[in-house]
Amino acid sequence: MSIDTETARRVAKLARIKVEEDALPALAGEFNAILGFIEQLAEVNVEGVEPMTSVTPMRLRRRADVVTDGGYPEKILANAPDAREGFFAVPKVVE
Repeated sequence: MSIDTETARRVAKLARIKVEEDALPALAGEFNAILGFIEQLAEVNVEGVEPMTSVTPMRLRRRADVVTDGGYPEKILANAPDAREGFFAVPKVVE
Protein backbone atom coordinates (compact mmCIF):
# COMPACT_ATOMS: atom_id res chain seq x y z
CA MET A 1 0.00 0.00 0.00
CA SER A 2 1.33 3.41 -0.90
CA ILE A 3 0.24 6.78 0.43
CA ASP A 4 0.36 9.74 -1.95
CA THR A 5 0.27 13.42 -1.04
CA GLU A 6 -3.49 13.65 -1.60
CA THR A 7 -4.11 10.85 0.90
CA ALA A 8 -1.70 12.48 3.36
CA ARG A 9 -3.64 15.75 2.97
CA ARG A 10 -6.91 13.93 3.67
CA VAL A 11 -5.52 12.13 6.73
CA ALA A 12 -4.18 15.42 8.10
CA LYS A 13 -7.59 17.04 7.58
CA LEU A 14 -9.40 14.15 9.30
CA ALA A 15 -6.94 14.35 12.21
CA ARG A 16 -7.46 18.13 12.37
CA ILE A 17 -3.71 18.70 11.90
CA LYS A 18 -2.54 21.70 9.90
CA VAL A 19 0.14 20.59 7.45
CA GLU A 20 1.70 23.04 5.06
CA GLU A 21 1.56 22.15 1.36
CA ASP A 22 5.34 21.76 1.09
CA ALA A 23 5.39 19.32 4.05
CA LEU A 24 2.86 16.90 2.51
CA PRO A 25 5.42 14.83 0.53
CA ALA A 26 7.48 14.27 3.70
CA LEU A 27 4.34 13.30 5.62
CA ALA A 28 3.38 10.84 2.88
CA GLY A 29 6.88 9.38 3.11
CA GLU A 30 6.54 8.93 6.87
CA PHE A 31 3.17 7.23 6.41
CA ASN A 32 4.71 4.89 3.83
CA ALA A 33 7.57 4.05 6.23
CA ILE A 34 5.07 3.23 8.99
CA LEU A 35 2.97 1.08 6.68
CA GLY A 36 6.13 -0.70 5.47
CA PHE A 37 7.05 -1.54 9.05
CA ILE A 38 3.54 -2.86 9.69
CA GLU A 39 3.82 -5.06 6.59
CA GLN A 40 7.12 -6.43 7.95
CA LEU A 41 5.41 -7.25 11.24
CA ALA A 42 2.64 -9.07 9.38
CA GLU A 43 5.25 -11.39 7.85
CA VAL A 44 6.46 -12.64 11.25
CA ASN A 45 5.31 -16.16 12.08
CA VAL A 46 3.66 -16.05 15.52
CA GLU A 47 2.07 -19.49 15.34
CA GLY A 48 2.11 -21.07 18.80
CA VAL A 49 3.39 -17.95 20.58
CA GLU A 50 1.47 -17.28 23.77
CA PRO A 51 0.31 -13.72 24.52
CA MET A 52 2.46 -11.97 27.14
CA THR A 53 1.66 -9.55 29.93
CA SER A 54 5.31 -8.54 30.21
CA VAL A 55 8.68 -9.24 28.62
CA THR A 56 9.74 -10.91 31.85
CA PRO A 57 8.03 -14.17 32.77
CA MET A 58 5.59 -13.47 35.58
CA ARG A 59 2.07 -14.25 36.62
CA LEU A 60 -0.48 -11.62 37.50
CA ARG A 61 -1.01 -11.44 41.23
CA ARG A 62 -4.52 -12.12 42.38
CA ARG A 63 -6.13 -10.63 45.41
CA ALA A 64 -8.83 -12.13 47.54
CA ASP A 65 -12.32 -11.14 46.47
CA VAL A 66 -13.64 -9.83 49.76
CA VAL A 67 -15.84 -6.91 50.71
CA THR A 68 -13.60 -4.31 52.33
CA ASP A 69 -15.94 -1.36 52.82
CA GLY A 70 -19.61 -1.82 53.42
CA GLY A 71 -22.26 -2.81 55.84
CA TYR A 72 -23.37 0.75 56.53
CA PRO A 73 -25.39 2.03 53.55
CA GLU A 74 -26.86 4.86 55.63
CA LYS A 75 -23.44 6.50 55.99
CA ILE A 76 -22.63 5.97 52.31
CA LEU A 77 -25.94 7.47 51.15
CA ALA A 78 -25.85 10.35 53.65
CA ASN A 79 -24.16 12.71 51.17
CA ALA A 80 -26.23 11.67 48.16
CA PRO A 81 -28.45 14.42 46.75
CA ASP A 82 -31.26 11.89 46.37
CA ALA A 83 -31.41 8.37 47.80
CA ARG A 84 -34.38 6.01 47.76
CA GLU A 85 -34.81 2.53 49.23
CA GLY A 86 -31.08 2.19 49.95
CA PHE A 87 -29.91 3.24 46.46
CA PHE A 88 -28.60 6.38 44.78
CA ALA A 89 -31.48 7.99 42.85
CA VAL A 90 -30.57 9.61 39.56
CA PRO A 91 -32.68 11.43 36.98
CA LYS A 92 -34.11 9.40 34.12
CA VAL A 93 -31.92 9.81 31.04
CA VAL A 94 -33.76 7.75 28.42
CA GLU A 95 -37.41 8.45 27.71
